[in-house]
Amino acid sequence: MLYAFNKPFGVLCQFSGEGDTLANYITTKNIYPAGRLDKDSEGLLLLTDDGKLQHKISHPKFDKEKTYVVQVDGQITNDAIHQLCHGVKLKDGLTKPAKAAIIDEPDWIWPRTPAVRYRKDIPTSWIQLIITEGKNRQVRRMTAHVGFPTLRLIRTQIGDWSLNNLDSGNYESL
Repeated sequence: MLYAFNKPFGVLCQFSGEGDTLANYITTKNIYPAGRLDKDSEGLLLLTDDGKLQHKISHPKFDKEKTYVVQVDGQITNDAIHQLCHGVKLKDGLTKPAKAAIIDEPDWIWPRTPAVRYRKDIPTSWIQLIITEGKNRQVRRMTAHVGFPTLRLIRTQIGDWSLNNLDSGNYESL
């Protein structure tokens, strides 16, 4: 079995423990996340009961592309996009080159609670970022490194699996 879950902001990628967890949204038993999204990130999380499939989805050696839509603080520059596309030096090493592009704010974005901070005098912009690694908080660290901190991070696709029109907080069998 393979399921897609549109993880809301603030949800922990675990079934037990304190706070808002997967158990508050997913009733199917004996399935587990194939990879993770941090508490502050939203979007596609795949879950399965198949250990081999879980490994193929989440292990970095398989180079699965992960696609994100990212709202950043400030008007991102072509130079910053160029840096992301060539890899950036983080404390834990150089990232693999990403595929990055400036995009318009997607019209399908759902409201977030709490809302992203708004500052009248500082614009925000949106990028699409595709990576094959999964270092801890990698996208956030990459955008901050090039001078544009992440305000909102939504994973839209892992390999061939995508969110499609799945509402935030819902899951479906694939």
